[in-house]
Amino acid sequence: MAKKTIHAPEAAPPGGPYSQAVVAGDFVYLAGATPHRTDRSLVEGSFAEQAHATFTNLAKTAEAAGSSLADAVRVGVYLRDLDDFAEMNTLFGEYFGTEPPVRTTLQADLPGFAIEVDAVLYDPAE
Repeated sequence: MAKKTIHAPEAAPPGGPYSQAVVAGDFVYLAGATPHRTDRSLVEGSFAEQAHATFTNLAKTAEAAGSSLADAVRVGVYLRDLDDFAEMNTLFGEYFGTEPPVRTTLQADLPGFAIEVDAVLYDPAE
């Protein structure tokens, strides 16, 4: 099966020359979502506001690929400030439920925003 690139009009567009998601076989690879709106303006405000926007962008991209965050098997979370870890952890549970994926959380030098999240989803064809 060939790979298929995904465009998610309800999520913030990519900030560079890459796809929002790629479907390859039974896997959906979601590019890093950030706290931007569909017009690429930044969601400013508290960490929680930025994190909600980021997780929502990720969820909208998963939906555009015909999947959902419930299908996540691996998630990468990148935080500008590790002091936001506890709050991110609480919000993460709201989006990934009671059977969460594996996750890596790293501190990163993010340009002007507090969080970025990417994911790999497993969505076998029926």
